[in-house]
Amino acid sequence: MPGFELFGELERQEVNDVLDNGVLMRYGFDGMRKGHWKSKELETALQQSFKTKHAQLVSSGTAAVSVALASAGVGAGDEVIMPAFTFVASFEAIMLLGAIPVLVDIDDTLAVDPKAVEKAITPKTKAVMVVQMCGSMGNMDAIQAVCDKHGLLLVEDACQAIGGTYKGKPLGSVGDLGCFSFDFVKTITSGEGGAVITNNEMYYTHADHYSDHGHDHIGYDRGLETHPFLGYNFRISELHAAVGLAQIKRLPEFLAIQKKNYTILRETLSQIPEVTFRTVPEGGEESYAFLNFFLPDLKIAQDVSKAFKQHGVDACFHYYDNNWHYIRKWEHLTNLKSLFPISEEIKKGLDYLKTKSFSQSDYYIARNISCLVKLSWTEDEVKERASKMVEIIKEIIHA
Repeated sequence: MPGFELFGELERQEVNDVLDNGVLMRYGFDGMRKGHWKSKELETALQQSFKTKHAQLVSSGTAAVSVALASAGVGAGDEVIMPAFTFVASFEAIMLLGAIPVLVDIDDTLAVDPKAVEKAITPKTKAVMVVQMCGSMGNMDAIQAVCDKHGLLLVEDACQAIGGTYKGKPLGSVGDLGCFSFDFVKTITSGEGGAVITNNEMYYTHADHYSDHGHDHIGYDRGLETHPFLGYNFRISELHAAVGLAQIKRLPEFLAIQKKNYTILRETLSQIPEVTFRTVPEGGEESYAFLNFFLPDLKIAQDVSKAFKQHGVDACFHYYDNNWHYIRKWEHLTNLKSLFPISEEIKKGLDYLKTKSFSQSDYYIARNISCLVKLSWTEDEVKERASKMVEIIKEIIHA
């Protein structure tokens, strides 16, 4: 991760096909295409790769979350339970629909704690969103059981964990709907783009229409398509889809490289007794996009993070002090800083953030270091990096 590190001839060929026919839009212009339908091909490849009946491409991972929720009927005033550790896009996508994000604690998987999920359920709760942060999953059986008990949707945001699996199922295909991002720093990239996958035909039909202004896509004349309901423009372009099509063909290659590099790093860091690792639920396999480990306390984690940067160990993140990924720094959410008026219903629904403590999440995030696993490293570079990390951590722990 990310896939752009290994761009090559296959990506160029797929893009050249699009440039050759000149049709950059995914819909219409049938006579000009010379048989090239990159978006349709990528959707078919996603269905095959993730063992799902339906896939709908959209313009981003954020769009995928909004489209997935909207397609299943989530809207104004509904509550969606989500983790306190994720990317800001999670609550943005929920609020875009007029729904209310209900943040809950994570556990040692770095995903939502099933017990915290159950405690947060109210009569307004419509869905639970599990965010598979940094390459791995939450306790999916327990979370699914909570959803089944209360009749809630289970939506998987697998944007950072493409290629991971749980009990033989690809992440994204476990719940009712799965969401992917193909932005520039994901394991497979199309520059910008995303997808919704589902086995529910109604949700797929809704996603297909909703992501393109409500068009029903029936017939060959765009001007004569009907609009069963309102929609918006979350379309992907053929150029982006072409890059994604090449990249998904290379996903097994990328995952193998990630696993190899991850394993070297983890085995080397395992030499340090004070270092422990994120819990991966039984039956789960990470995508190996990140190596996540815990240090004894906040101070040590902060010192290690600072020393990593000073010694050139890049792409390692201490999310406790990160503006994008953890509740502590989301002032635009907690103080509701917005360019447009926020409804009174949402304001009231977010009142809990003024007093809610996320001490359990703090316990894990404060001690966690998350290191991106790059595809472009040579084996020698990975080993050198691992040795340097061990040296830094030991020096700080035993100072």
